[in-house]
Amino acid sequence: MSLPTQFKLISYKVMYKKNKIYNYLIIFSLCCTTFFTSCIREEHFNNDPEGNFEALWKIIDEGYCFLDYKEINWDSIYYVYKKRISPTMSNEALFEVLGDMLEELKDGHVNLSWPANQSRYWNWYEDYPRNFNEGIQEDYLGTNYRIAGGVKYTILDDNIGYLYYSSFMSGLGNGNLDHILDYLSICNGLIVDVRHNGGGILTNSTRFASRFTNKKTLVGYIQHKTGPGHNDFSKPKAQYINPTKGIRWQKKTVVLTNRRTFSAANDFVNNMRYFENVITLGDNTGGGSGLPFSSELPNGWSVRYSASPHYDAEMNQIEFGIEPDIKVDMNIEDELKGIDTLIEEARKILNKK
Repeated sequence: MSLPTQFKLISYKVMYKKNKIYNYLIIFSLCCTTFFTSCIREEHFNNDPEGNFEALWKIIDEGYCFLDYKEINWDSIYYVYKKRISPTMSNEALFEVLGDMLEELKDGHVNLSWPANQSRYWNWYEDYPRNFNEGIQEDYLGTNYRIAGGVKYTILDDNIGYLYYSSFMSGLGNGNLDHILDYLSICNGLIVDVRHNGGGILTNSTRFASRFTNKKTLVGYIQHKTGPGHNDFSKPKAQYINPTKGIRWQKKTVVLTNRRTFSAANDFVNNMRYFENVITLGDNTGGGSGLPFSSELPNGWSVRYSASPHYDAEMNQIEFGIEPDIKVDMNIEDELKGIDTLIEEARKILNKK
C-alpha cells in the first residue's frame, strides 16, 4: 500500500483501566487526525476466556474494513466460535479458537500474537504457483551484482538492467536510487523484480515509484473508519505519485510479480501500472490493500487487522491482488534448465525495437 509523501505516521494510544481493552492504533494519516476519534469507545471486558473472545470479536466488528466487501457474516461467526469458549480452557486452547476465528477473514494482514505463538493466514499465496526460484534468480544476478538500500542490481549480458527488491522493509533512500539509476542508465531497458516481496514501509514504495513518472499521476484512493458500523468510512481521499526531483527512469520497464507480492509491494505494482513505458508481467499479486491497525486484548495479546481500505485509480478494490498486463508462469522445463521464464519474457519485450 502506498500513501502520498505528505502523509505522516500518527500513533494513537487509548489506555483504559484494568479489565478493559488497550487499543494501539498505528496508522498513516493525513495531517488532520480527527477522523477516527468518533469510533473509539470505552468498553469493559473481563480478562478471562469469554472476555477476551468478546473483546476480539468486537474489535474486528467495529474496526475491520472488509467485512461487507468480503461478504463475511461476522454475527454468524460469533455464534459458531462462542460455542468453543469455556471458562476453564487453557491459553493454548483459547489461542487456537481465536486464531481460527480470525482466519475466517482470509487476510494476510490479520494476526493474533502472544509470547508462545502467532496466528496467520497464508492461503493467499500457498494455493498458487510460486513462479520464482531463488537459486535460478541468483544465477541471473551473478556474483558481482551491486547492493544499495536493500536493492540488488546488475546489467545482464544483453544490456538489460535487472533490479531485485525483496522487501520494502529494507531502506531505500533517494541517494540509493540516484546511484542505481545512474549506473543502469546505459541499459536499453529495466526489469524491476518484486516477486516474493511481502511488503514493508509504504514510503519506500512511493519513493521508488516516483522515479518512473514525469508527471503527477493519480494512482488510487484511501478511506478511514469514522464509526463502528461496517460501512462507516470517510470520503475517498485521492492518492497521487509526484515525480521525484532526482534521477528518473525514461526507458521501458517490466515489473515482475507473483502471488507473494503483497501489501506495500502490491501497492507499488498498482502505482507502476499507471505510468507510461511500464508493463507488469507474471502472476496476480497477493493483495493486502488494507492499512493495518493494532489493538490489544485484556490478557495482553496483540491483534493486527486491516482497518483502512485502499483502492486503485478507478475505485476498484485491490485487496485480492492485481492482474498483470501479461500473464506468464514459470515453465517447468525452463526451470530444470536453470532458466527463469519470467525474466526471459521480460528481456524479449525490452529488446524489441
